[in-house]
Amino acid sequence: MRTSHIIRPLRKQCGLAIFALLLLPAAPALAQNSAQGEAEAIVLRPLSFFKVNDLDFGSIIASGTSGTVRLAPDGTRTRTGGVTLAGDGGEPARFAGLGTPNRQVNISLGSNTIWITGPGVRMRVRDFEIGSTPTAILSTTPTRFSIASALGNYNFPVGGTLEVGANQTPGDYSGTFTITLNYL
Repeated sequence: MRTSHIIRPLRKQCGLAIFALLLLPAAPALAQNSAQGEAEAIVLRPLSFFKVNDLDFGSIIASGTSGTVRLAPDGTRTRTGGVTLAGDGGEPARFAGLGTPNRQVNISLGSNTIWITGPGVRMRVRDFEIGSTPTAILSTTPTRFSIASALGNYNFPVGGTLEVGANQTPGDYSGTFTITLNYL
């Protein structure tokens, strides 16, 4: 009798274990992955403006001869001298804002030229050009524009010219420039 008494509890435990396994959810046949994205919004206050994206001259190849890369406000890249344009890269800076229709604004640069630095000799960026109609070279002297949009919103691209030295060291180069906008 002791033998049957010992076996019965084991059978009940095995039965409970099998029942518990049946209650577990089945593993999916395919693995699931998830990723996060970002959602952004900018709420403008009247008489404001902000940077949408940076000025990017794209990938270039230097040679034993100096040259330039001009990035027009419409995104067109051209070169002179010993510079080769690599790929389709390059993007003008873009700024946007909110004013009032027909309001006059003065736009100017903090400096007519800037220096971008990286692993080699610094390079100069000059001849900043705004994508207005018609296009205009920006300088430290304010240029007057009118907000043409009936809603008062606007955006404008800015290009420039990069001076590339002979045998410029490969790598990433960067610097900053300032655009000042005064509502009149």
